[in-house]
Amino acid sequence: MEPRTEIETRTMSPRKSSVFRFDVRLCHIEPPIWRSIEIPERASFWDLHVAIQDAMGWQDYHLHEFTIAPSPTARPFRIGIPDDDFGADVLPGWEEPVAMHFLAPGSRARYVYDFGDDWQHDVELVSIDPRITGTRYPRCIAGQRACPPEDCGGPHGYLDLLHALADPAHPEHAEFVDWMGGARPGSKRFDPEAFDPGAVKFSNATRRLRRMIATG
Repeated sequence: MEPRTEIETRTMSPRKSSVFRFDVRLCHIEPPIWRSIEIPERASFWDLHVAIQDAMGWQDYHLHEFTIAPSPTARPFRIGIPDDDFGADVLPGWEEPVAMHFLAPGSRARYVYDFGDDWQHDVELVSIDPRITGTRYPRCIAGQRACPPEDCGGPHGYLDLLHALADPAHPEHAEFVDWMGGARPGSKRFDPEAFDPGAVKFSNATRRLRRMIATG
């Protein structure tokens, strides 16, 4: 079956003029790292995945998965990239419309990125709002704090990284500064507090899906 993304699923929802607003919070990190994003209601879970990656600042180097529990006793839905070794029962995200699982504000899912570092995100549908004429979606409307760097070891590894970067006397300070690129001429030091919603650039989810399928 040819994959469906936001462009191809536009007829699957009756409220074509609506947008879904999600709050996405990275778990096990304090102070919180979070984003508020809006995507078309007709979007697929692949579209939501790409929007989260871009808004958070991840590089999409690793596998991901959404887990949705329809009820406390029901078996959760797993949505992402089907894989014979890690997730044969995972539903393809590009074939699952967001609106079929996020039924009303307050609906939630767990989004995991990079099964090694285990970056867990709480994803909550905050509201369903009218689409604003002339506005491009997806868009990021709010958020706080920078995304952790890829492959830094998950929440605990990230805390160790921040401690080392903040303490010039730390035995690994110079190594981590160099790893983060801060020792290179003209480079900027990593600022864990920095985030600008207006600077978020969203990728074309359809093109990314086609590249993933072509190289997978």
